[in-house]
Amino acid sequence: MKKAWVVLLMFVLVFGVLAACSGGDKTSGEKASGEKATGGKTAEENKGTIKIGGLFDITGGTGDVGTPYAEGEKAYFDYISKESINGYKLELVGEDYAYKIPEAQKLYQKYKSKDKVAAILGWGTGDTEALRQQVATDKLPYFSASYSENLKNMDESPYNFLTAASYSDQARSVLKWIKDNHSGGTPTVALIYNDTAFGKSPIEDAKKFAAEIGIDVVDEQIVDLKALDATSQLLNMKKKKPDYAIIQETWGATATILKDAKKLGIDTQFIGLNWATGEGLLPIAGDAAEGFIGVVSHAFPYEDLPGMEEIKKYLESKGEKLEDKNQKFVQGWVAAKILVEGIKLAEDPTTGEGIRTGLEKITNLDLGGLAAPVTFTPDNHAGTNQIRLAEVKNGKFEVITDYIGY
Repeated sequence: MKKAWVVLLMFVLVFGVLAACSGGDKTSGEKASGEKATGGKTAEENKGTIKIGGLFDITGGTGDVGTPYAEGEKAYFDYISKESINGYKLELVGEDYAYKIPEAQKLYQKYKSKDKVAAILGWGTGDTEALRQQVATDKLPYFSASYSENLKNMDESPYNFLTAASYSDQARSVLKWIKDNHSGGTPTVALIYNDTAFGKSPIEDAKKFAAEIGIDVVDEQIVDLKALDATSQLLNMKKKKPDYAIIQETWGATATILKDAKKLGIDTQFIGLNWATGEGLLPIAGDAAEGFIGVVSHAFPYEDLPGMEEIKKYLESKGEKLEDKNQKFVQGWVAAKILVEGIKLAEDPTTGEGIRTGLEKITNLDLGGLAAPVTFTPDNHAGTNQIRLAEVKNGKFEVITDYIGY
């Protein structure tokens, strides 16, 4: 027994000497050289995690387009989850606020106080505009899926950024396209929108611009986001015989408008702004969508574009297919990507002020065709005013213009 204890003691002493010679087991999992055991990057490049807040509409009034958009944002953060961005890992913490402004305000406070986020990916016009004063005070860069013209005001919204053409710029570009392509006298236009901040956002600017370029706005109709019938509004519009009707809705209400217009035999050319446009419209509108023209702020997954490759690669790694996603997924992916590009350029990516200065260094950011190139400066947070137009032909959106403005 005594001999066994001596052998055991010798083993322990030898093991200790070997361990001491090897430098021991660092708690950070690094080698003695200062490199990580799993790679060649130094410990200095693993500084911690930066959290980004996410406000999603999954179950609210705009959940039809909000759901795939949120999926795109989450997918991009998952795609880069193993990357070191300025020495940090990035994490998206997001919840469904059901398109309710009070709920958005609660979540904002949680993200700011509990999660200590450095920036936010937001959603709706009403909640974004309600929060912008707090956002400015708290100095948190805020990327909304709202493209309200009001958010371009740098005095009131110094921490808000637009990643696509504003609704007003979209409407101006559509009106300019109408003016340039209409034949047979002065074009007449109706405006169809919902009674929310989102719906009303471009209306006054559209009317003003139409008057400037010689287009007559002859009618306005309000159709609820959840409307299943728009017969009365369309009958009223029909009396004014507009050549064109510009729609500011999401897929559900747009489908209702197109189906009821077909039933009533209305031959007005309907043109939707960006949230009215996309593949999700087609199955619910059916053949009533034929000939509908929509604003395309972001690419369709079936377009052969360089930027689509990383999305395809990511989805395949998850056992998913690009053809099962839609344009709004791409839109969410791009919003997240632009924010991350700004974080990469930030000298201090841990603070809102640092991320803002990083974003303001973005110049003509090439998104591989997924969207128009984006530029931010200290004086201008409207990334672009460029759009494309697409028309539904044989049950599929086909792009009919290059990027255009007004």
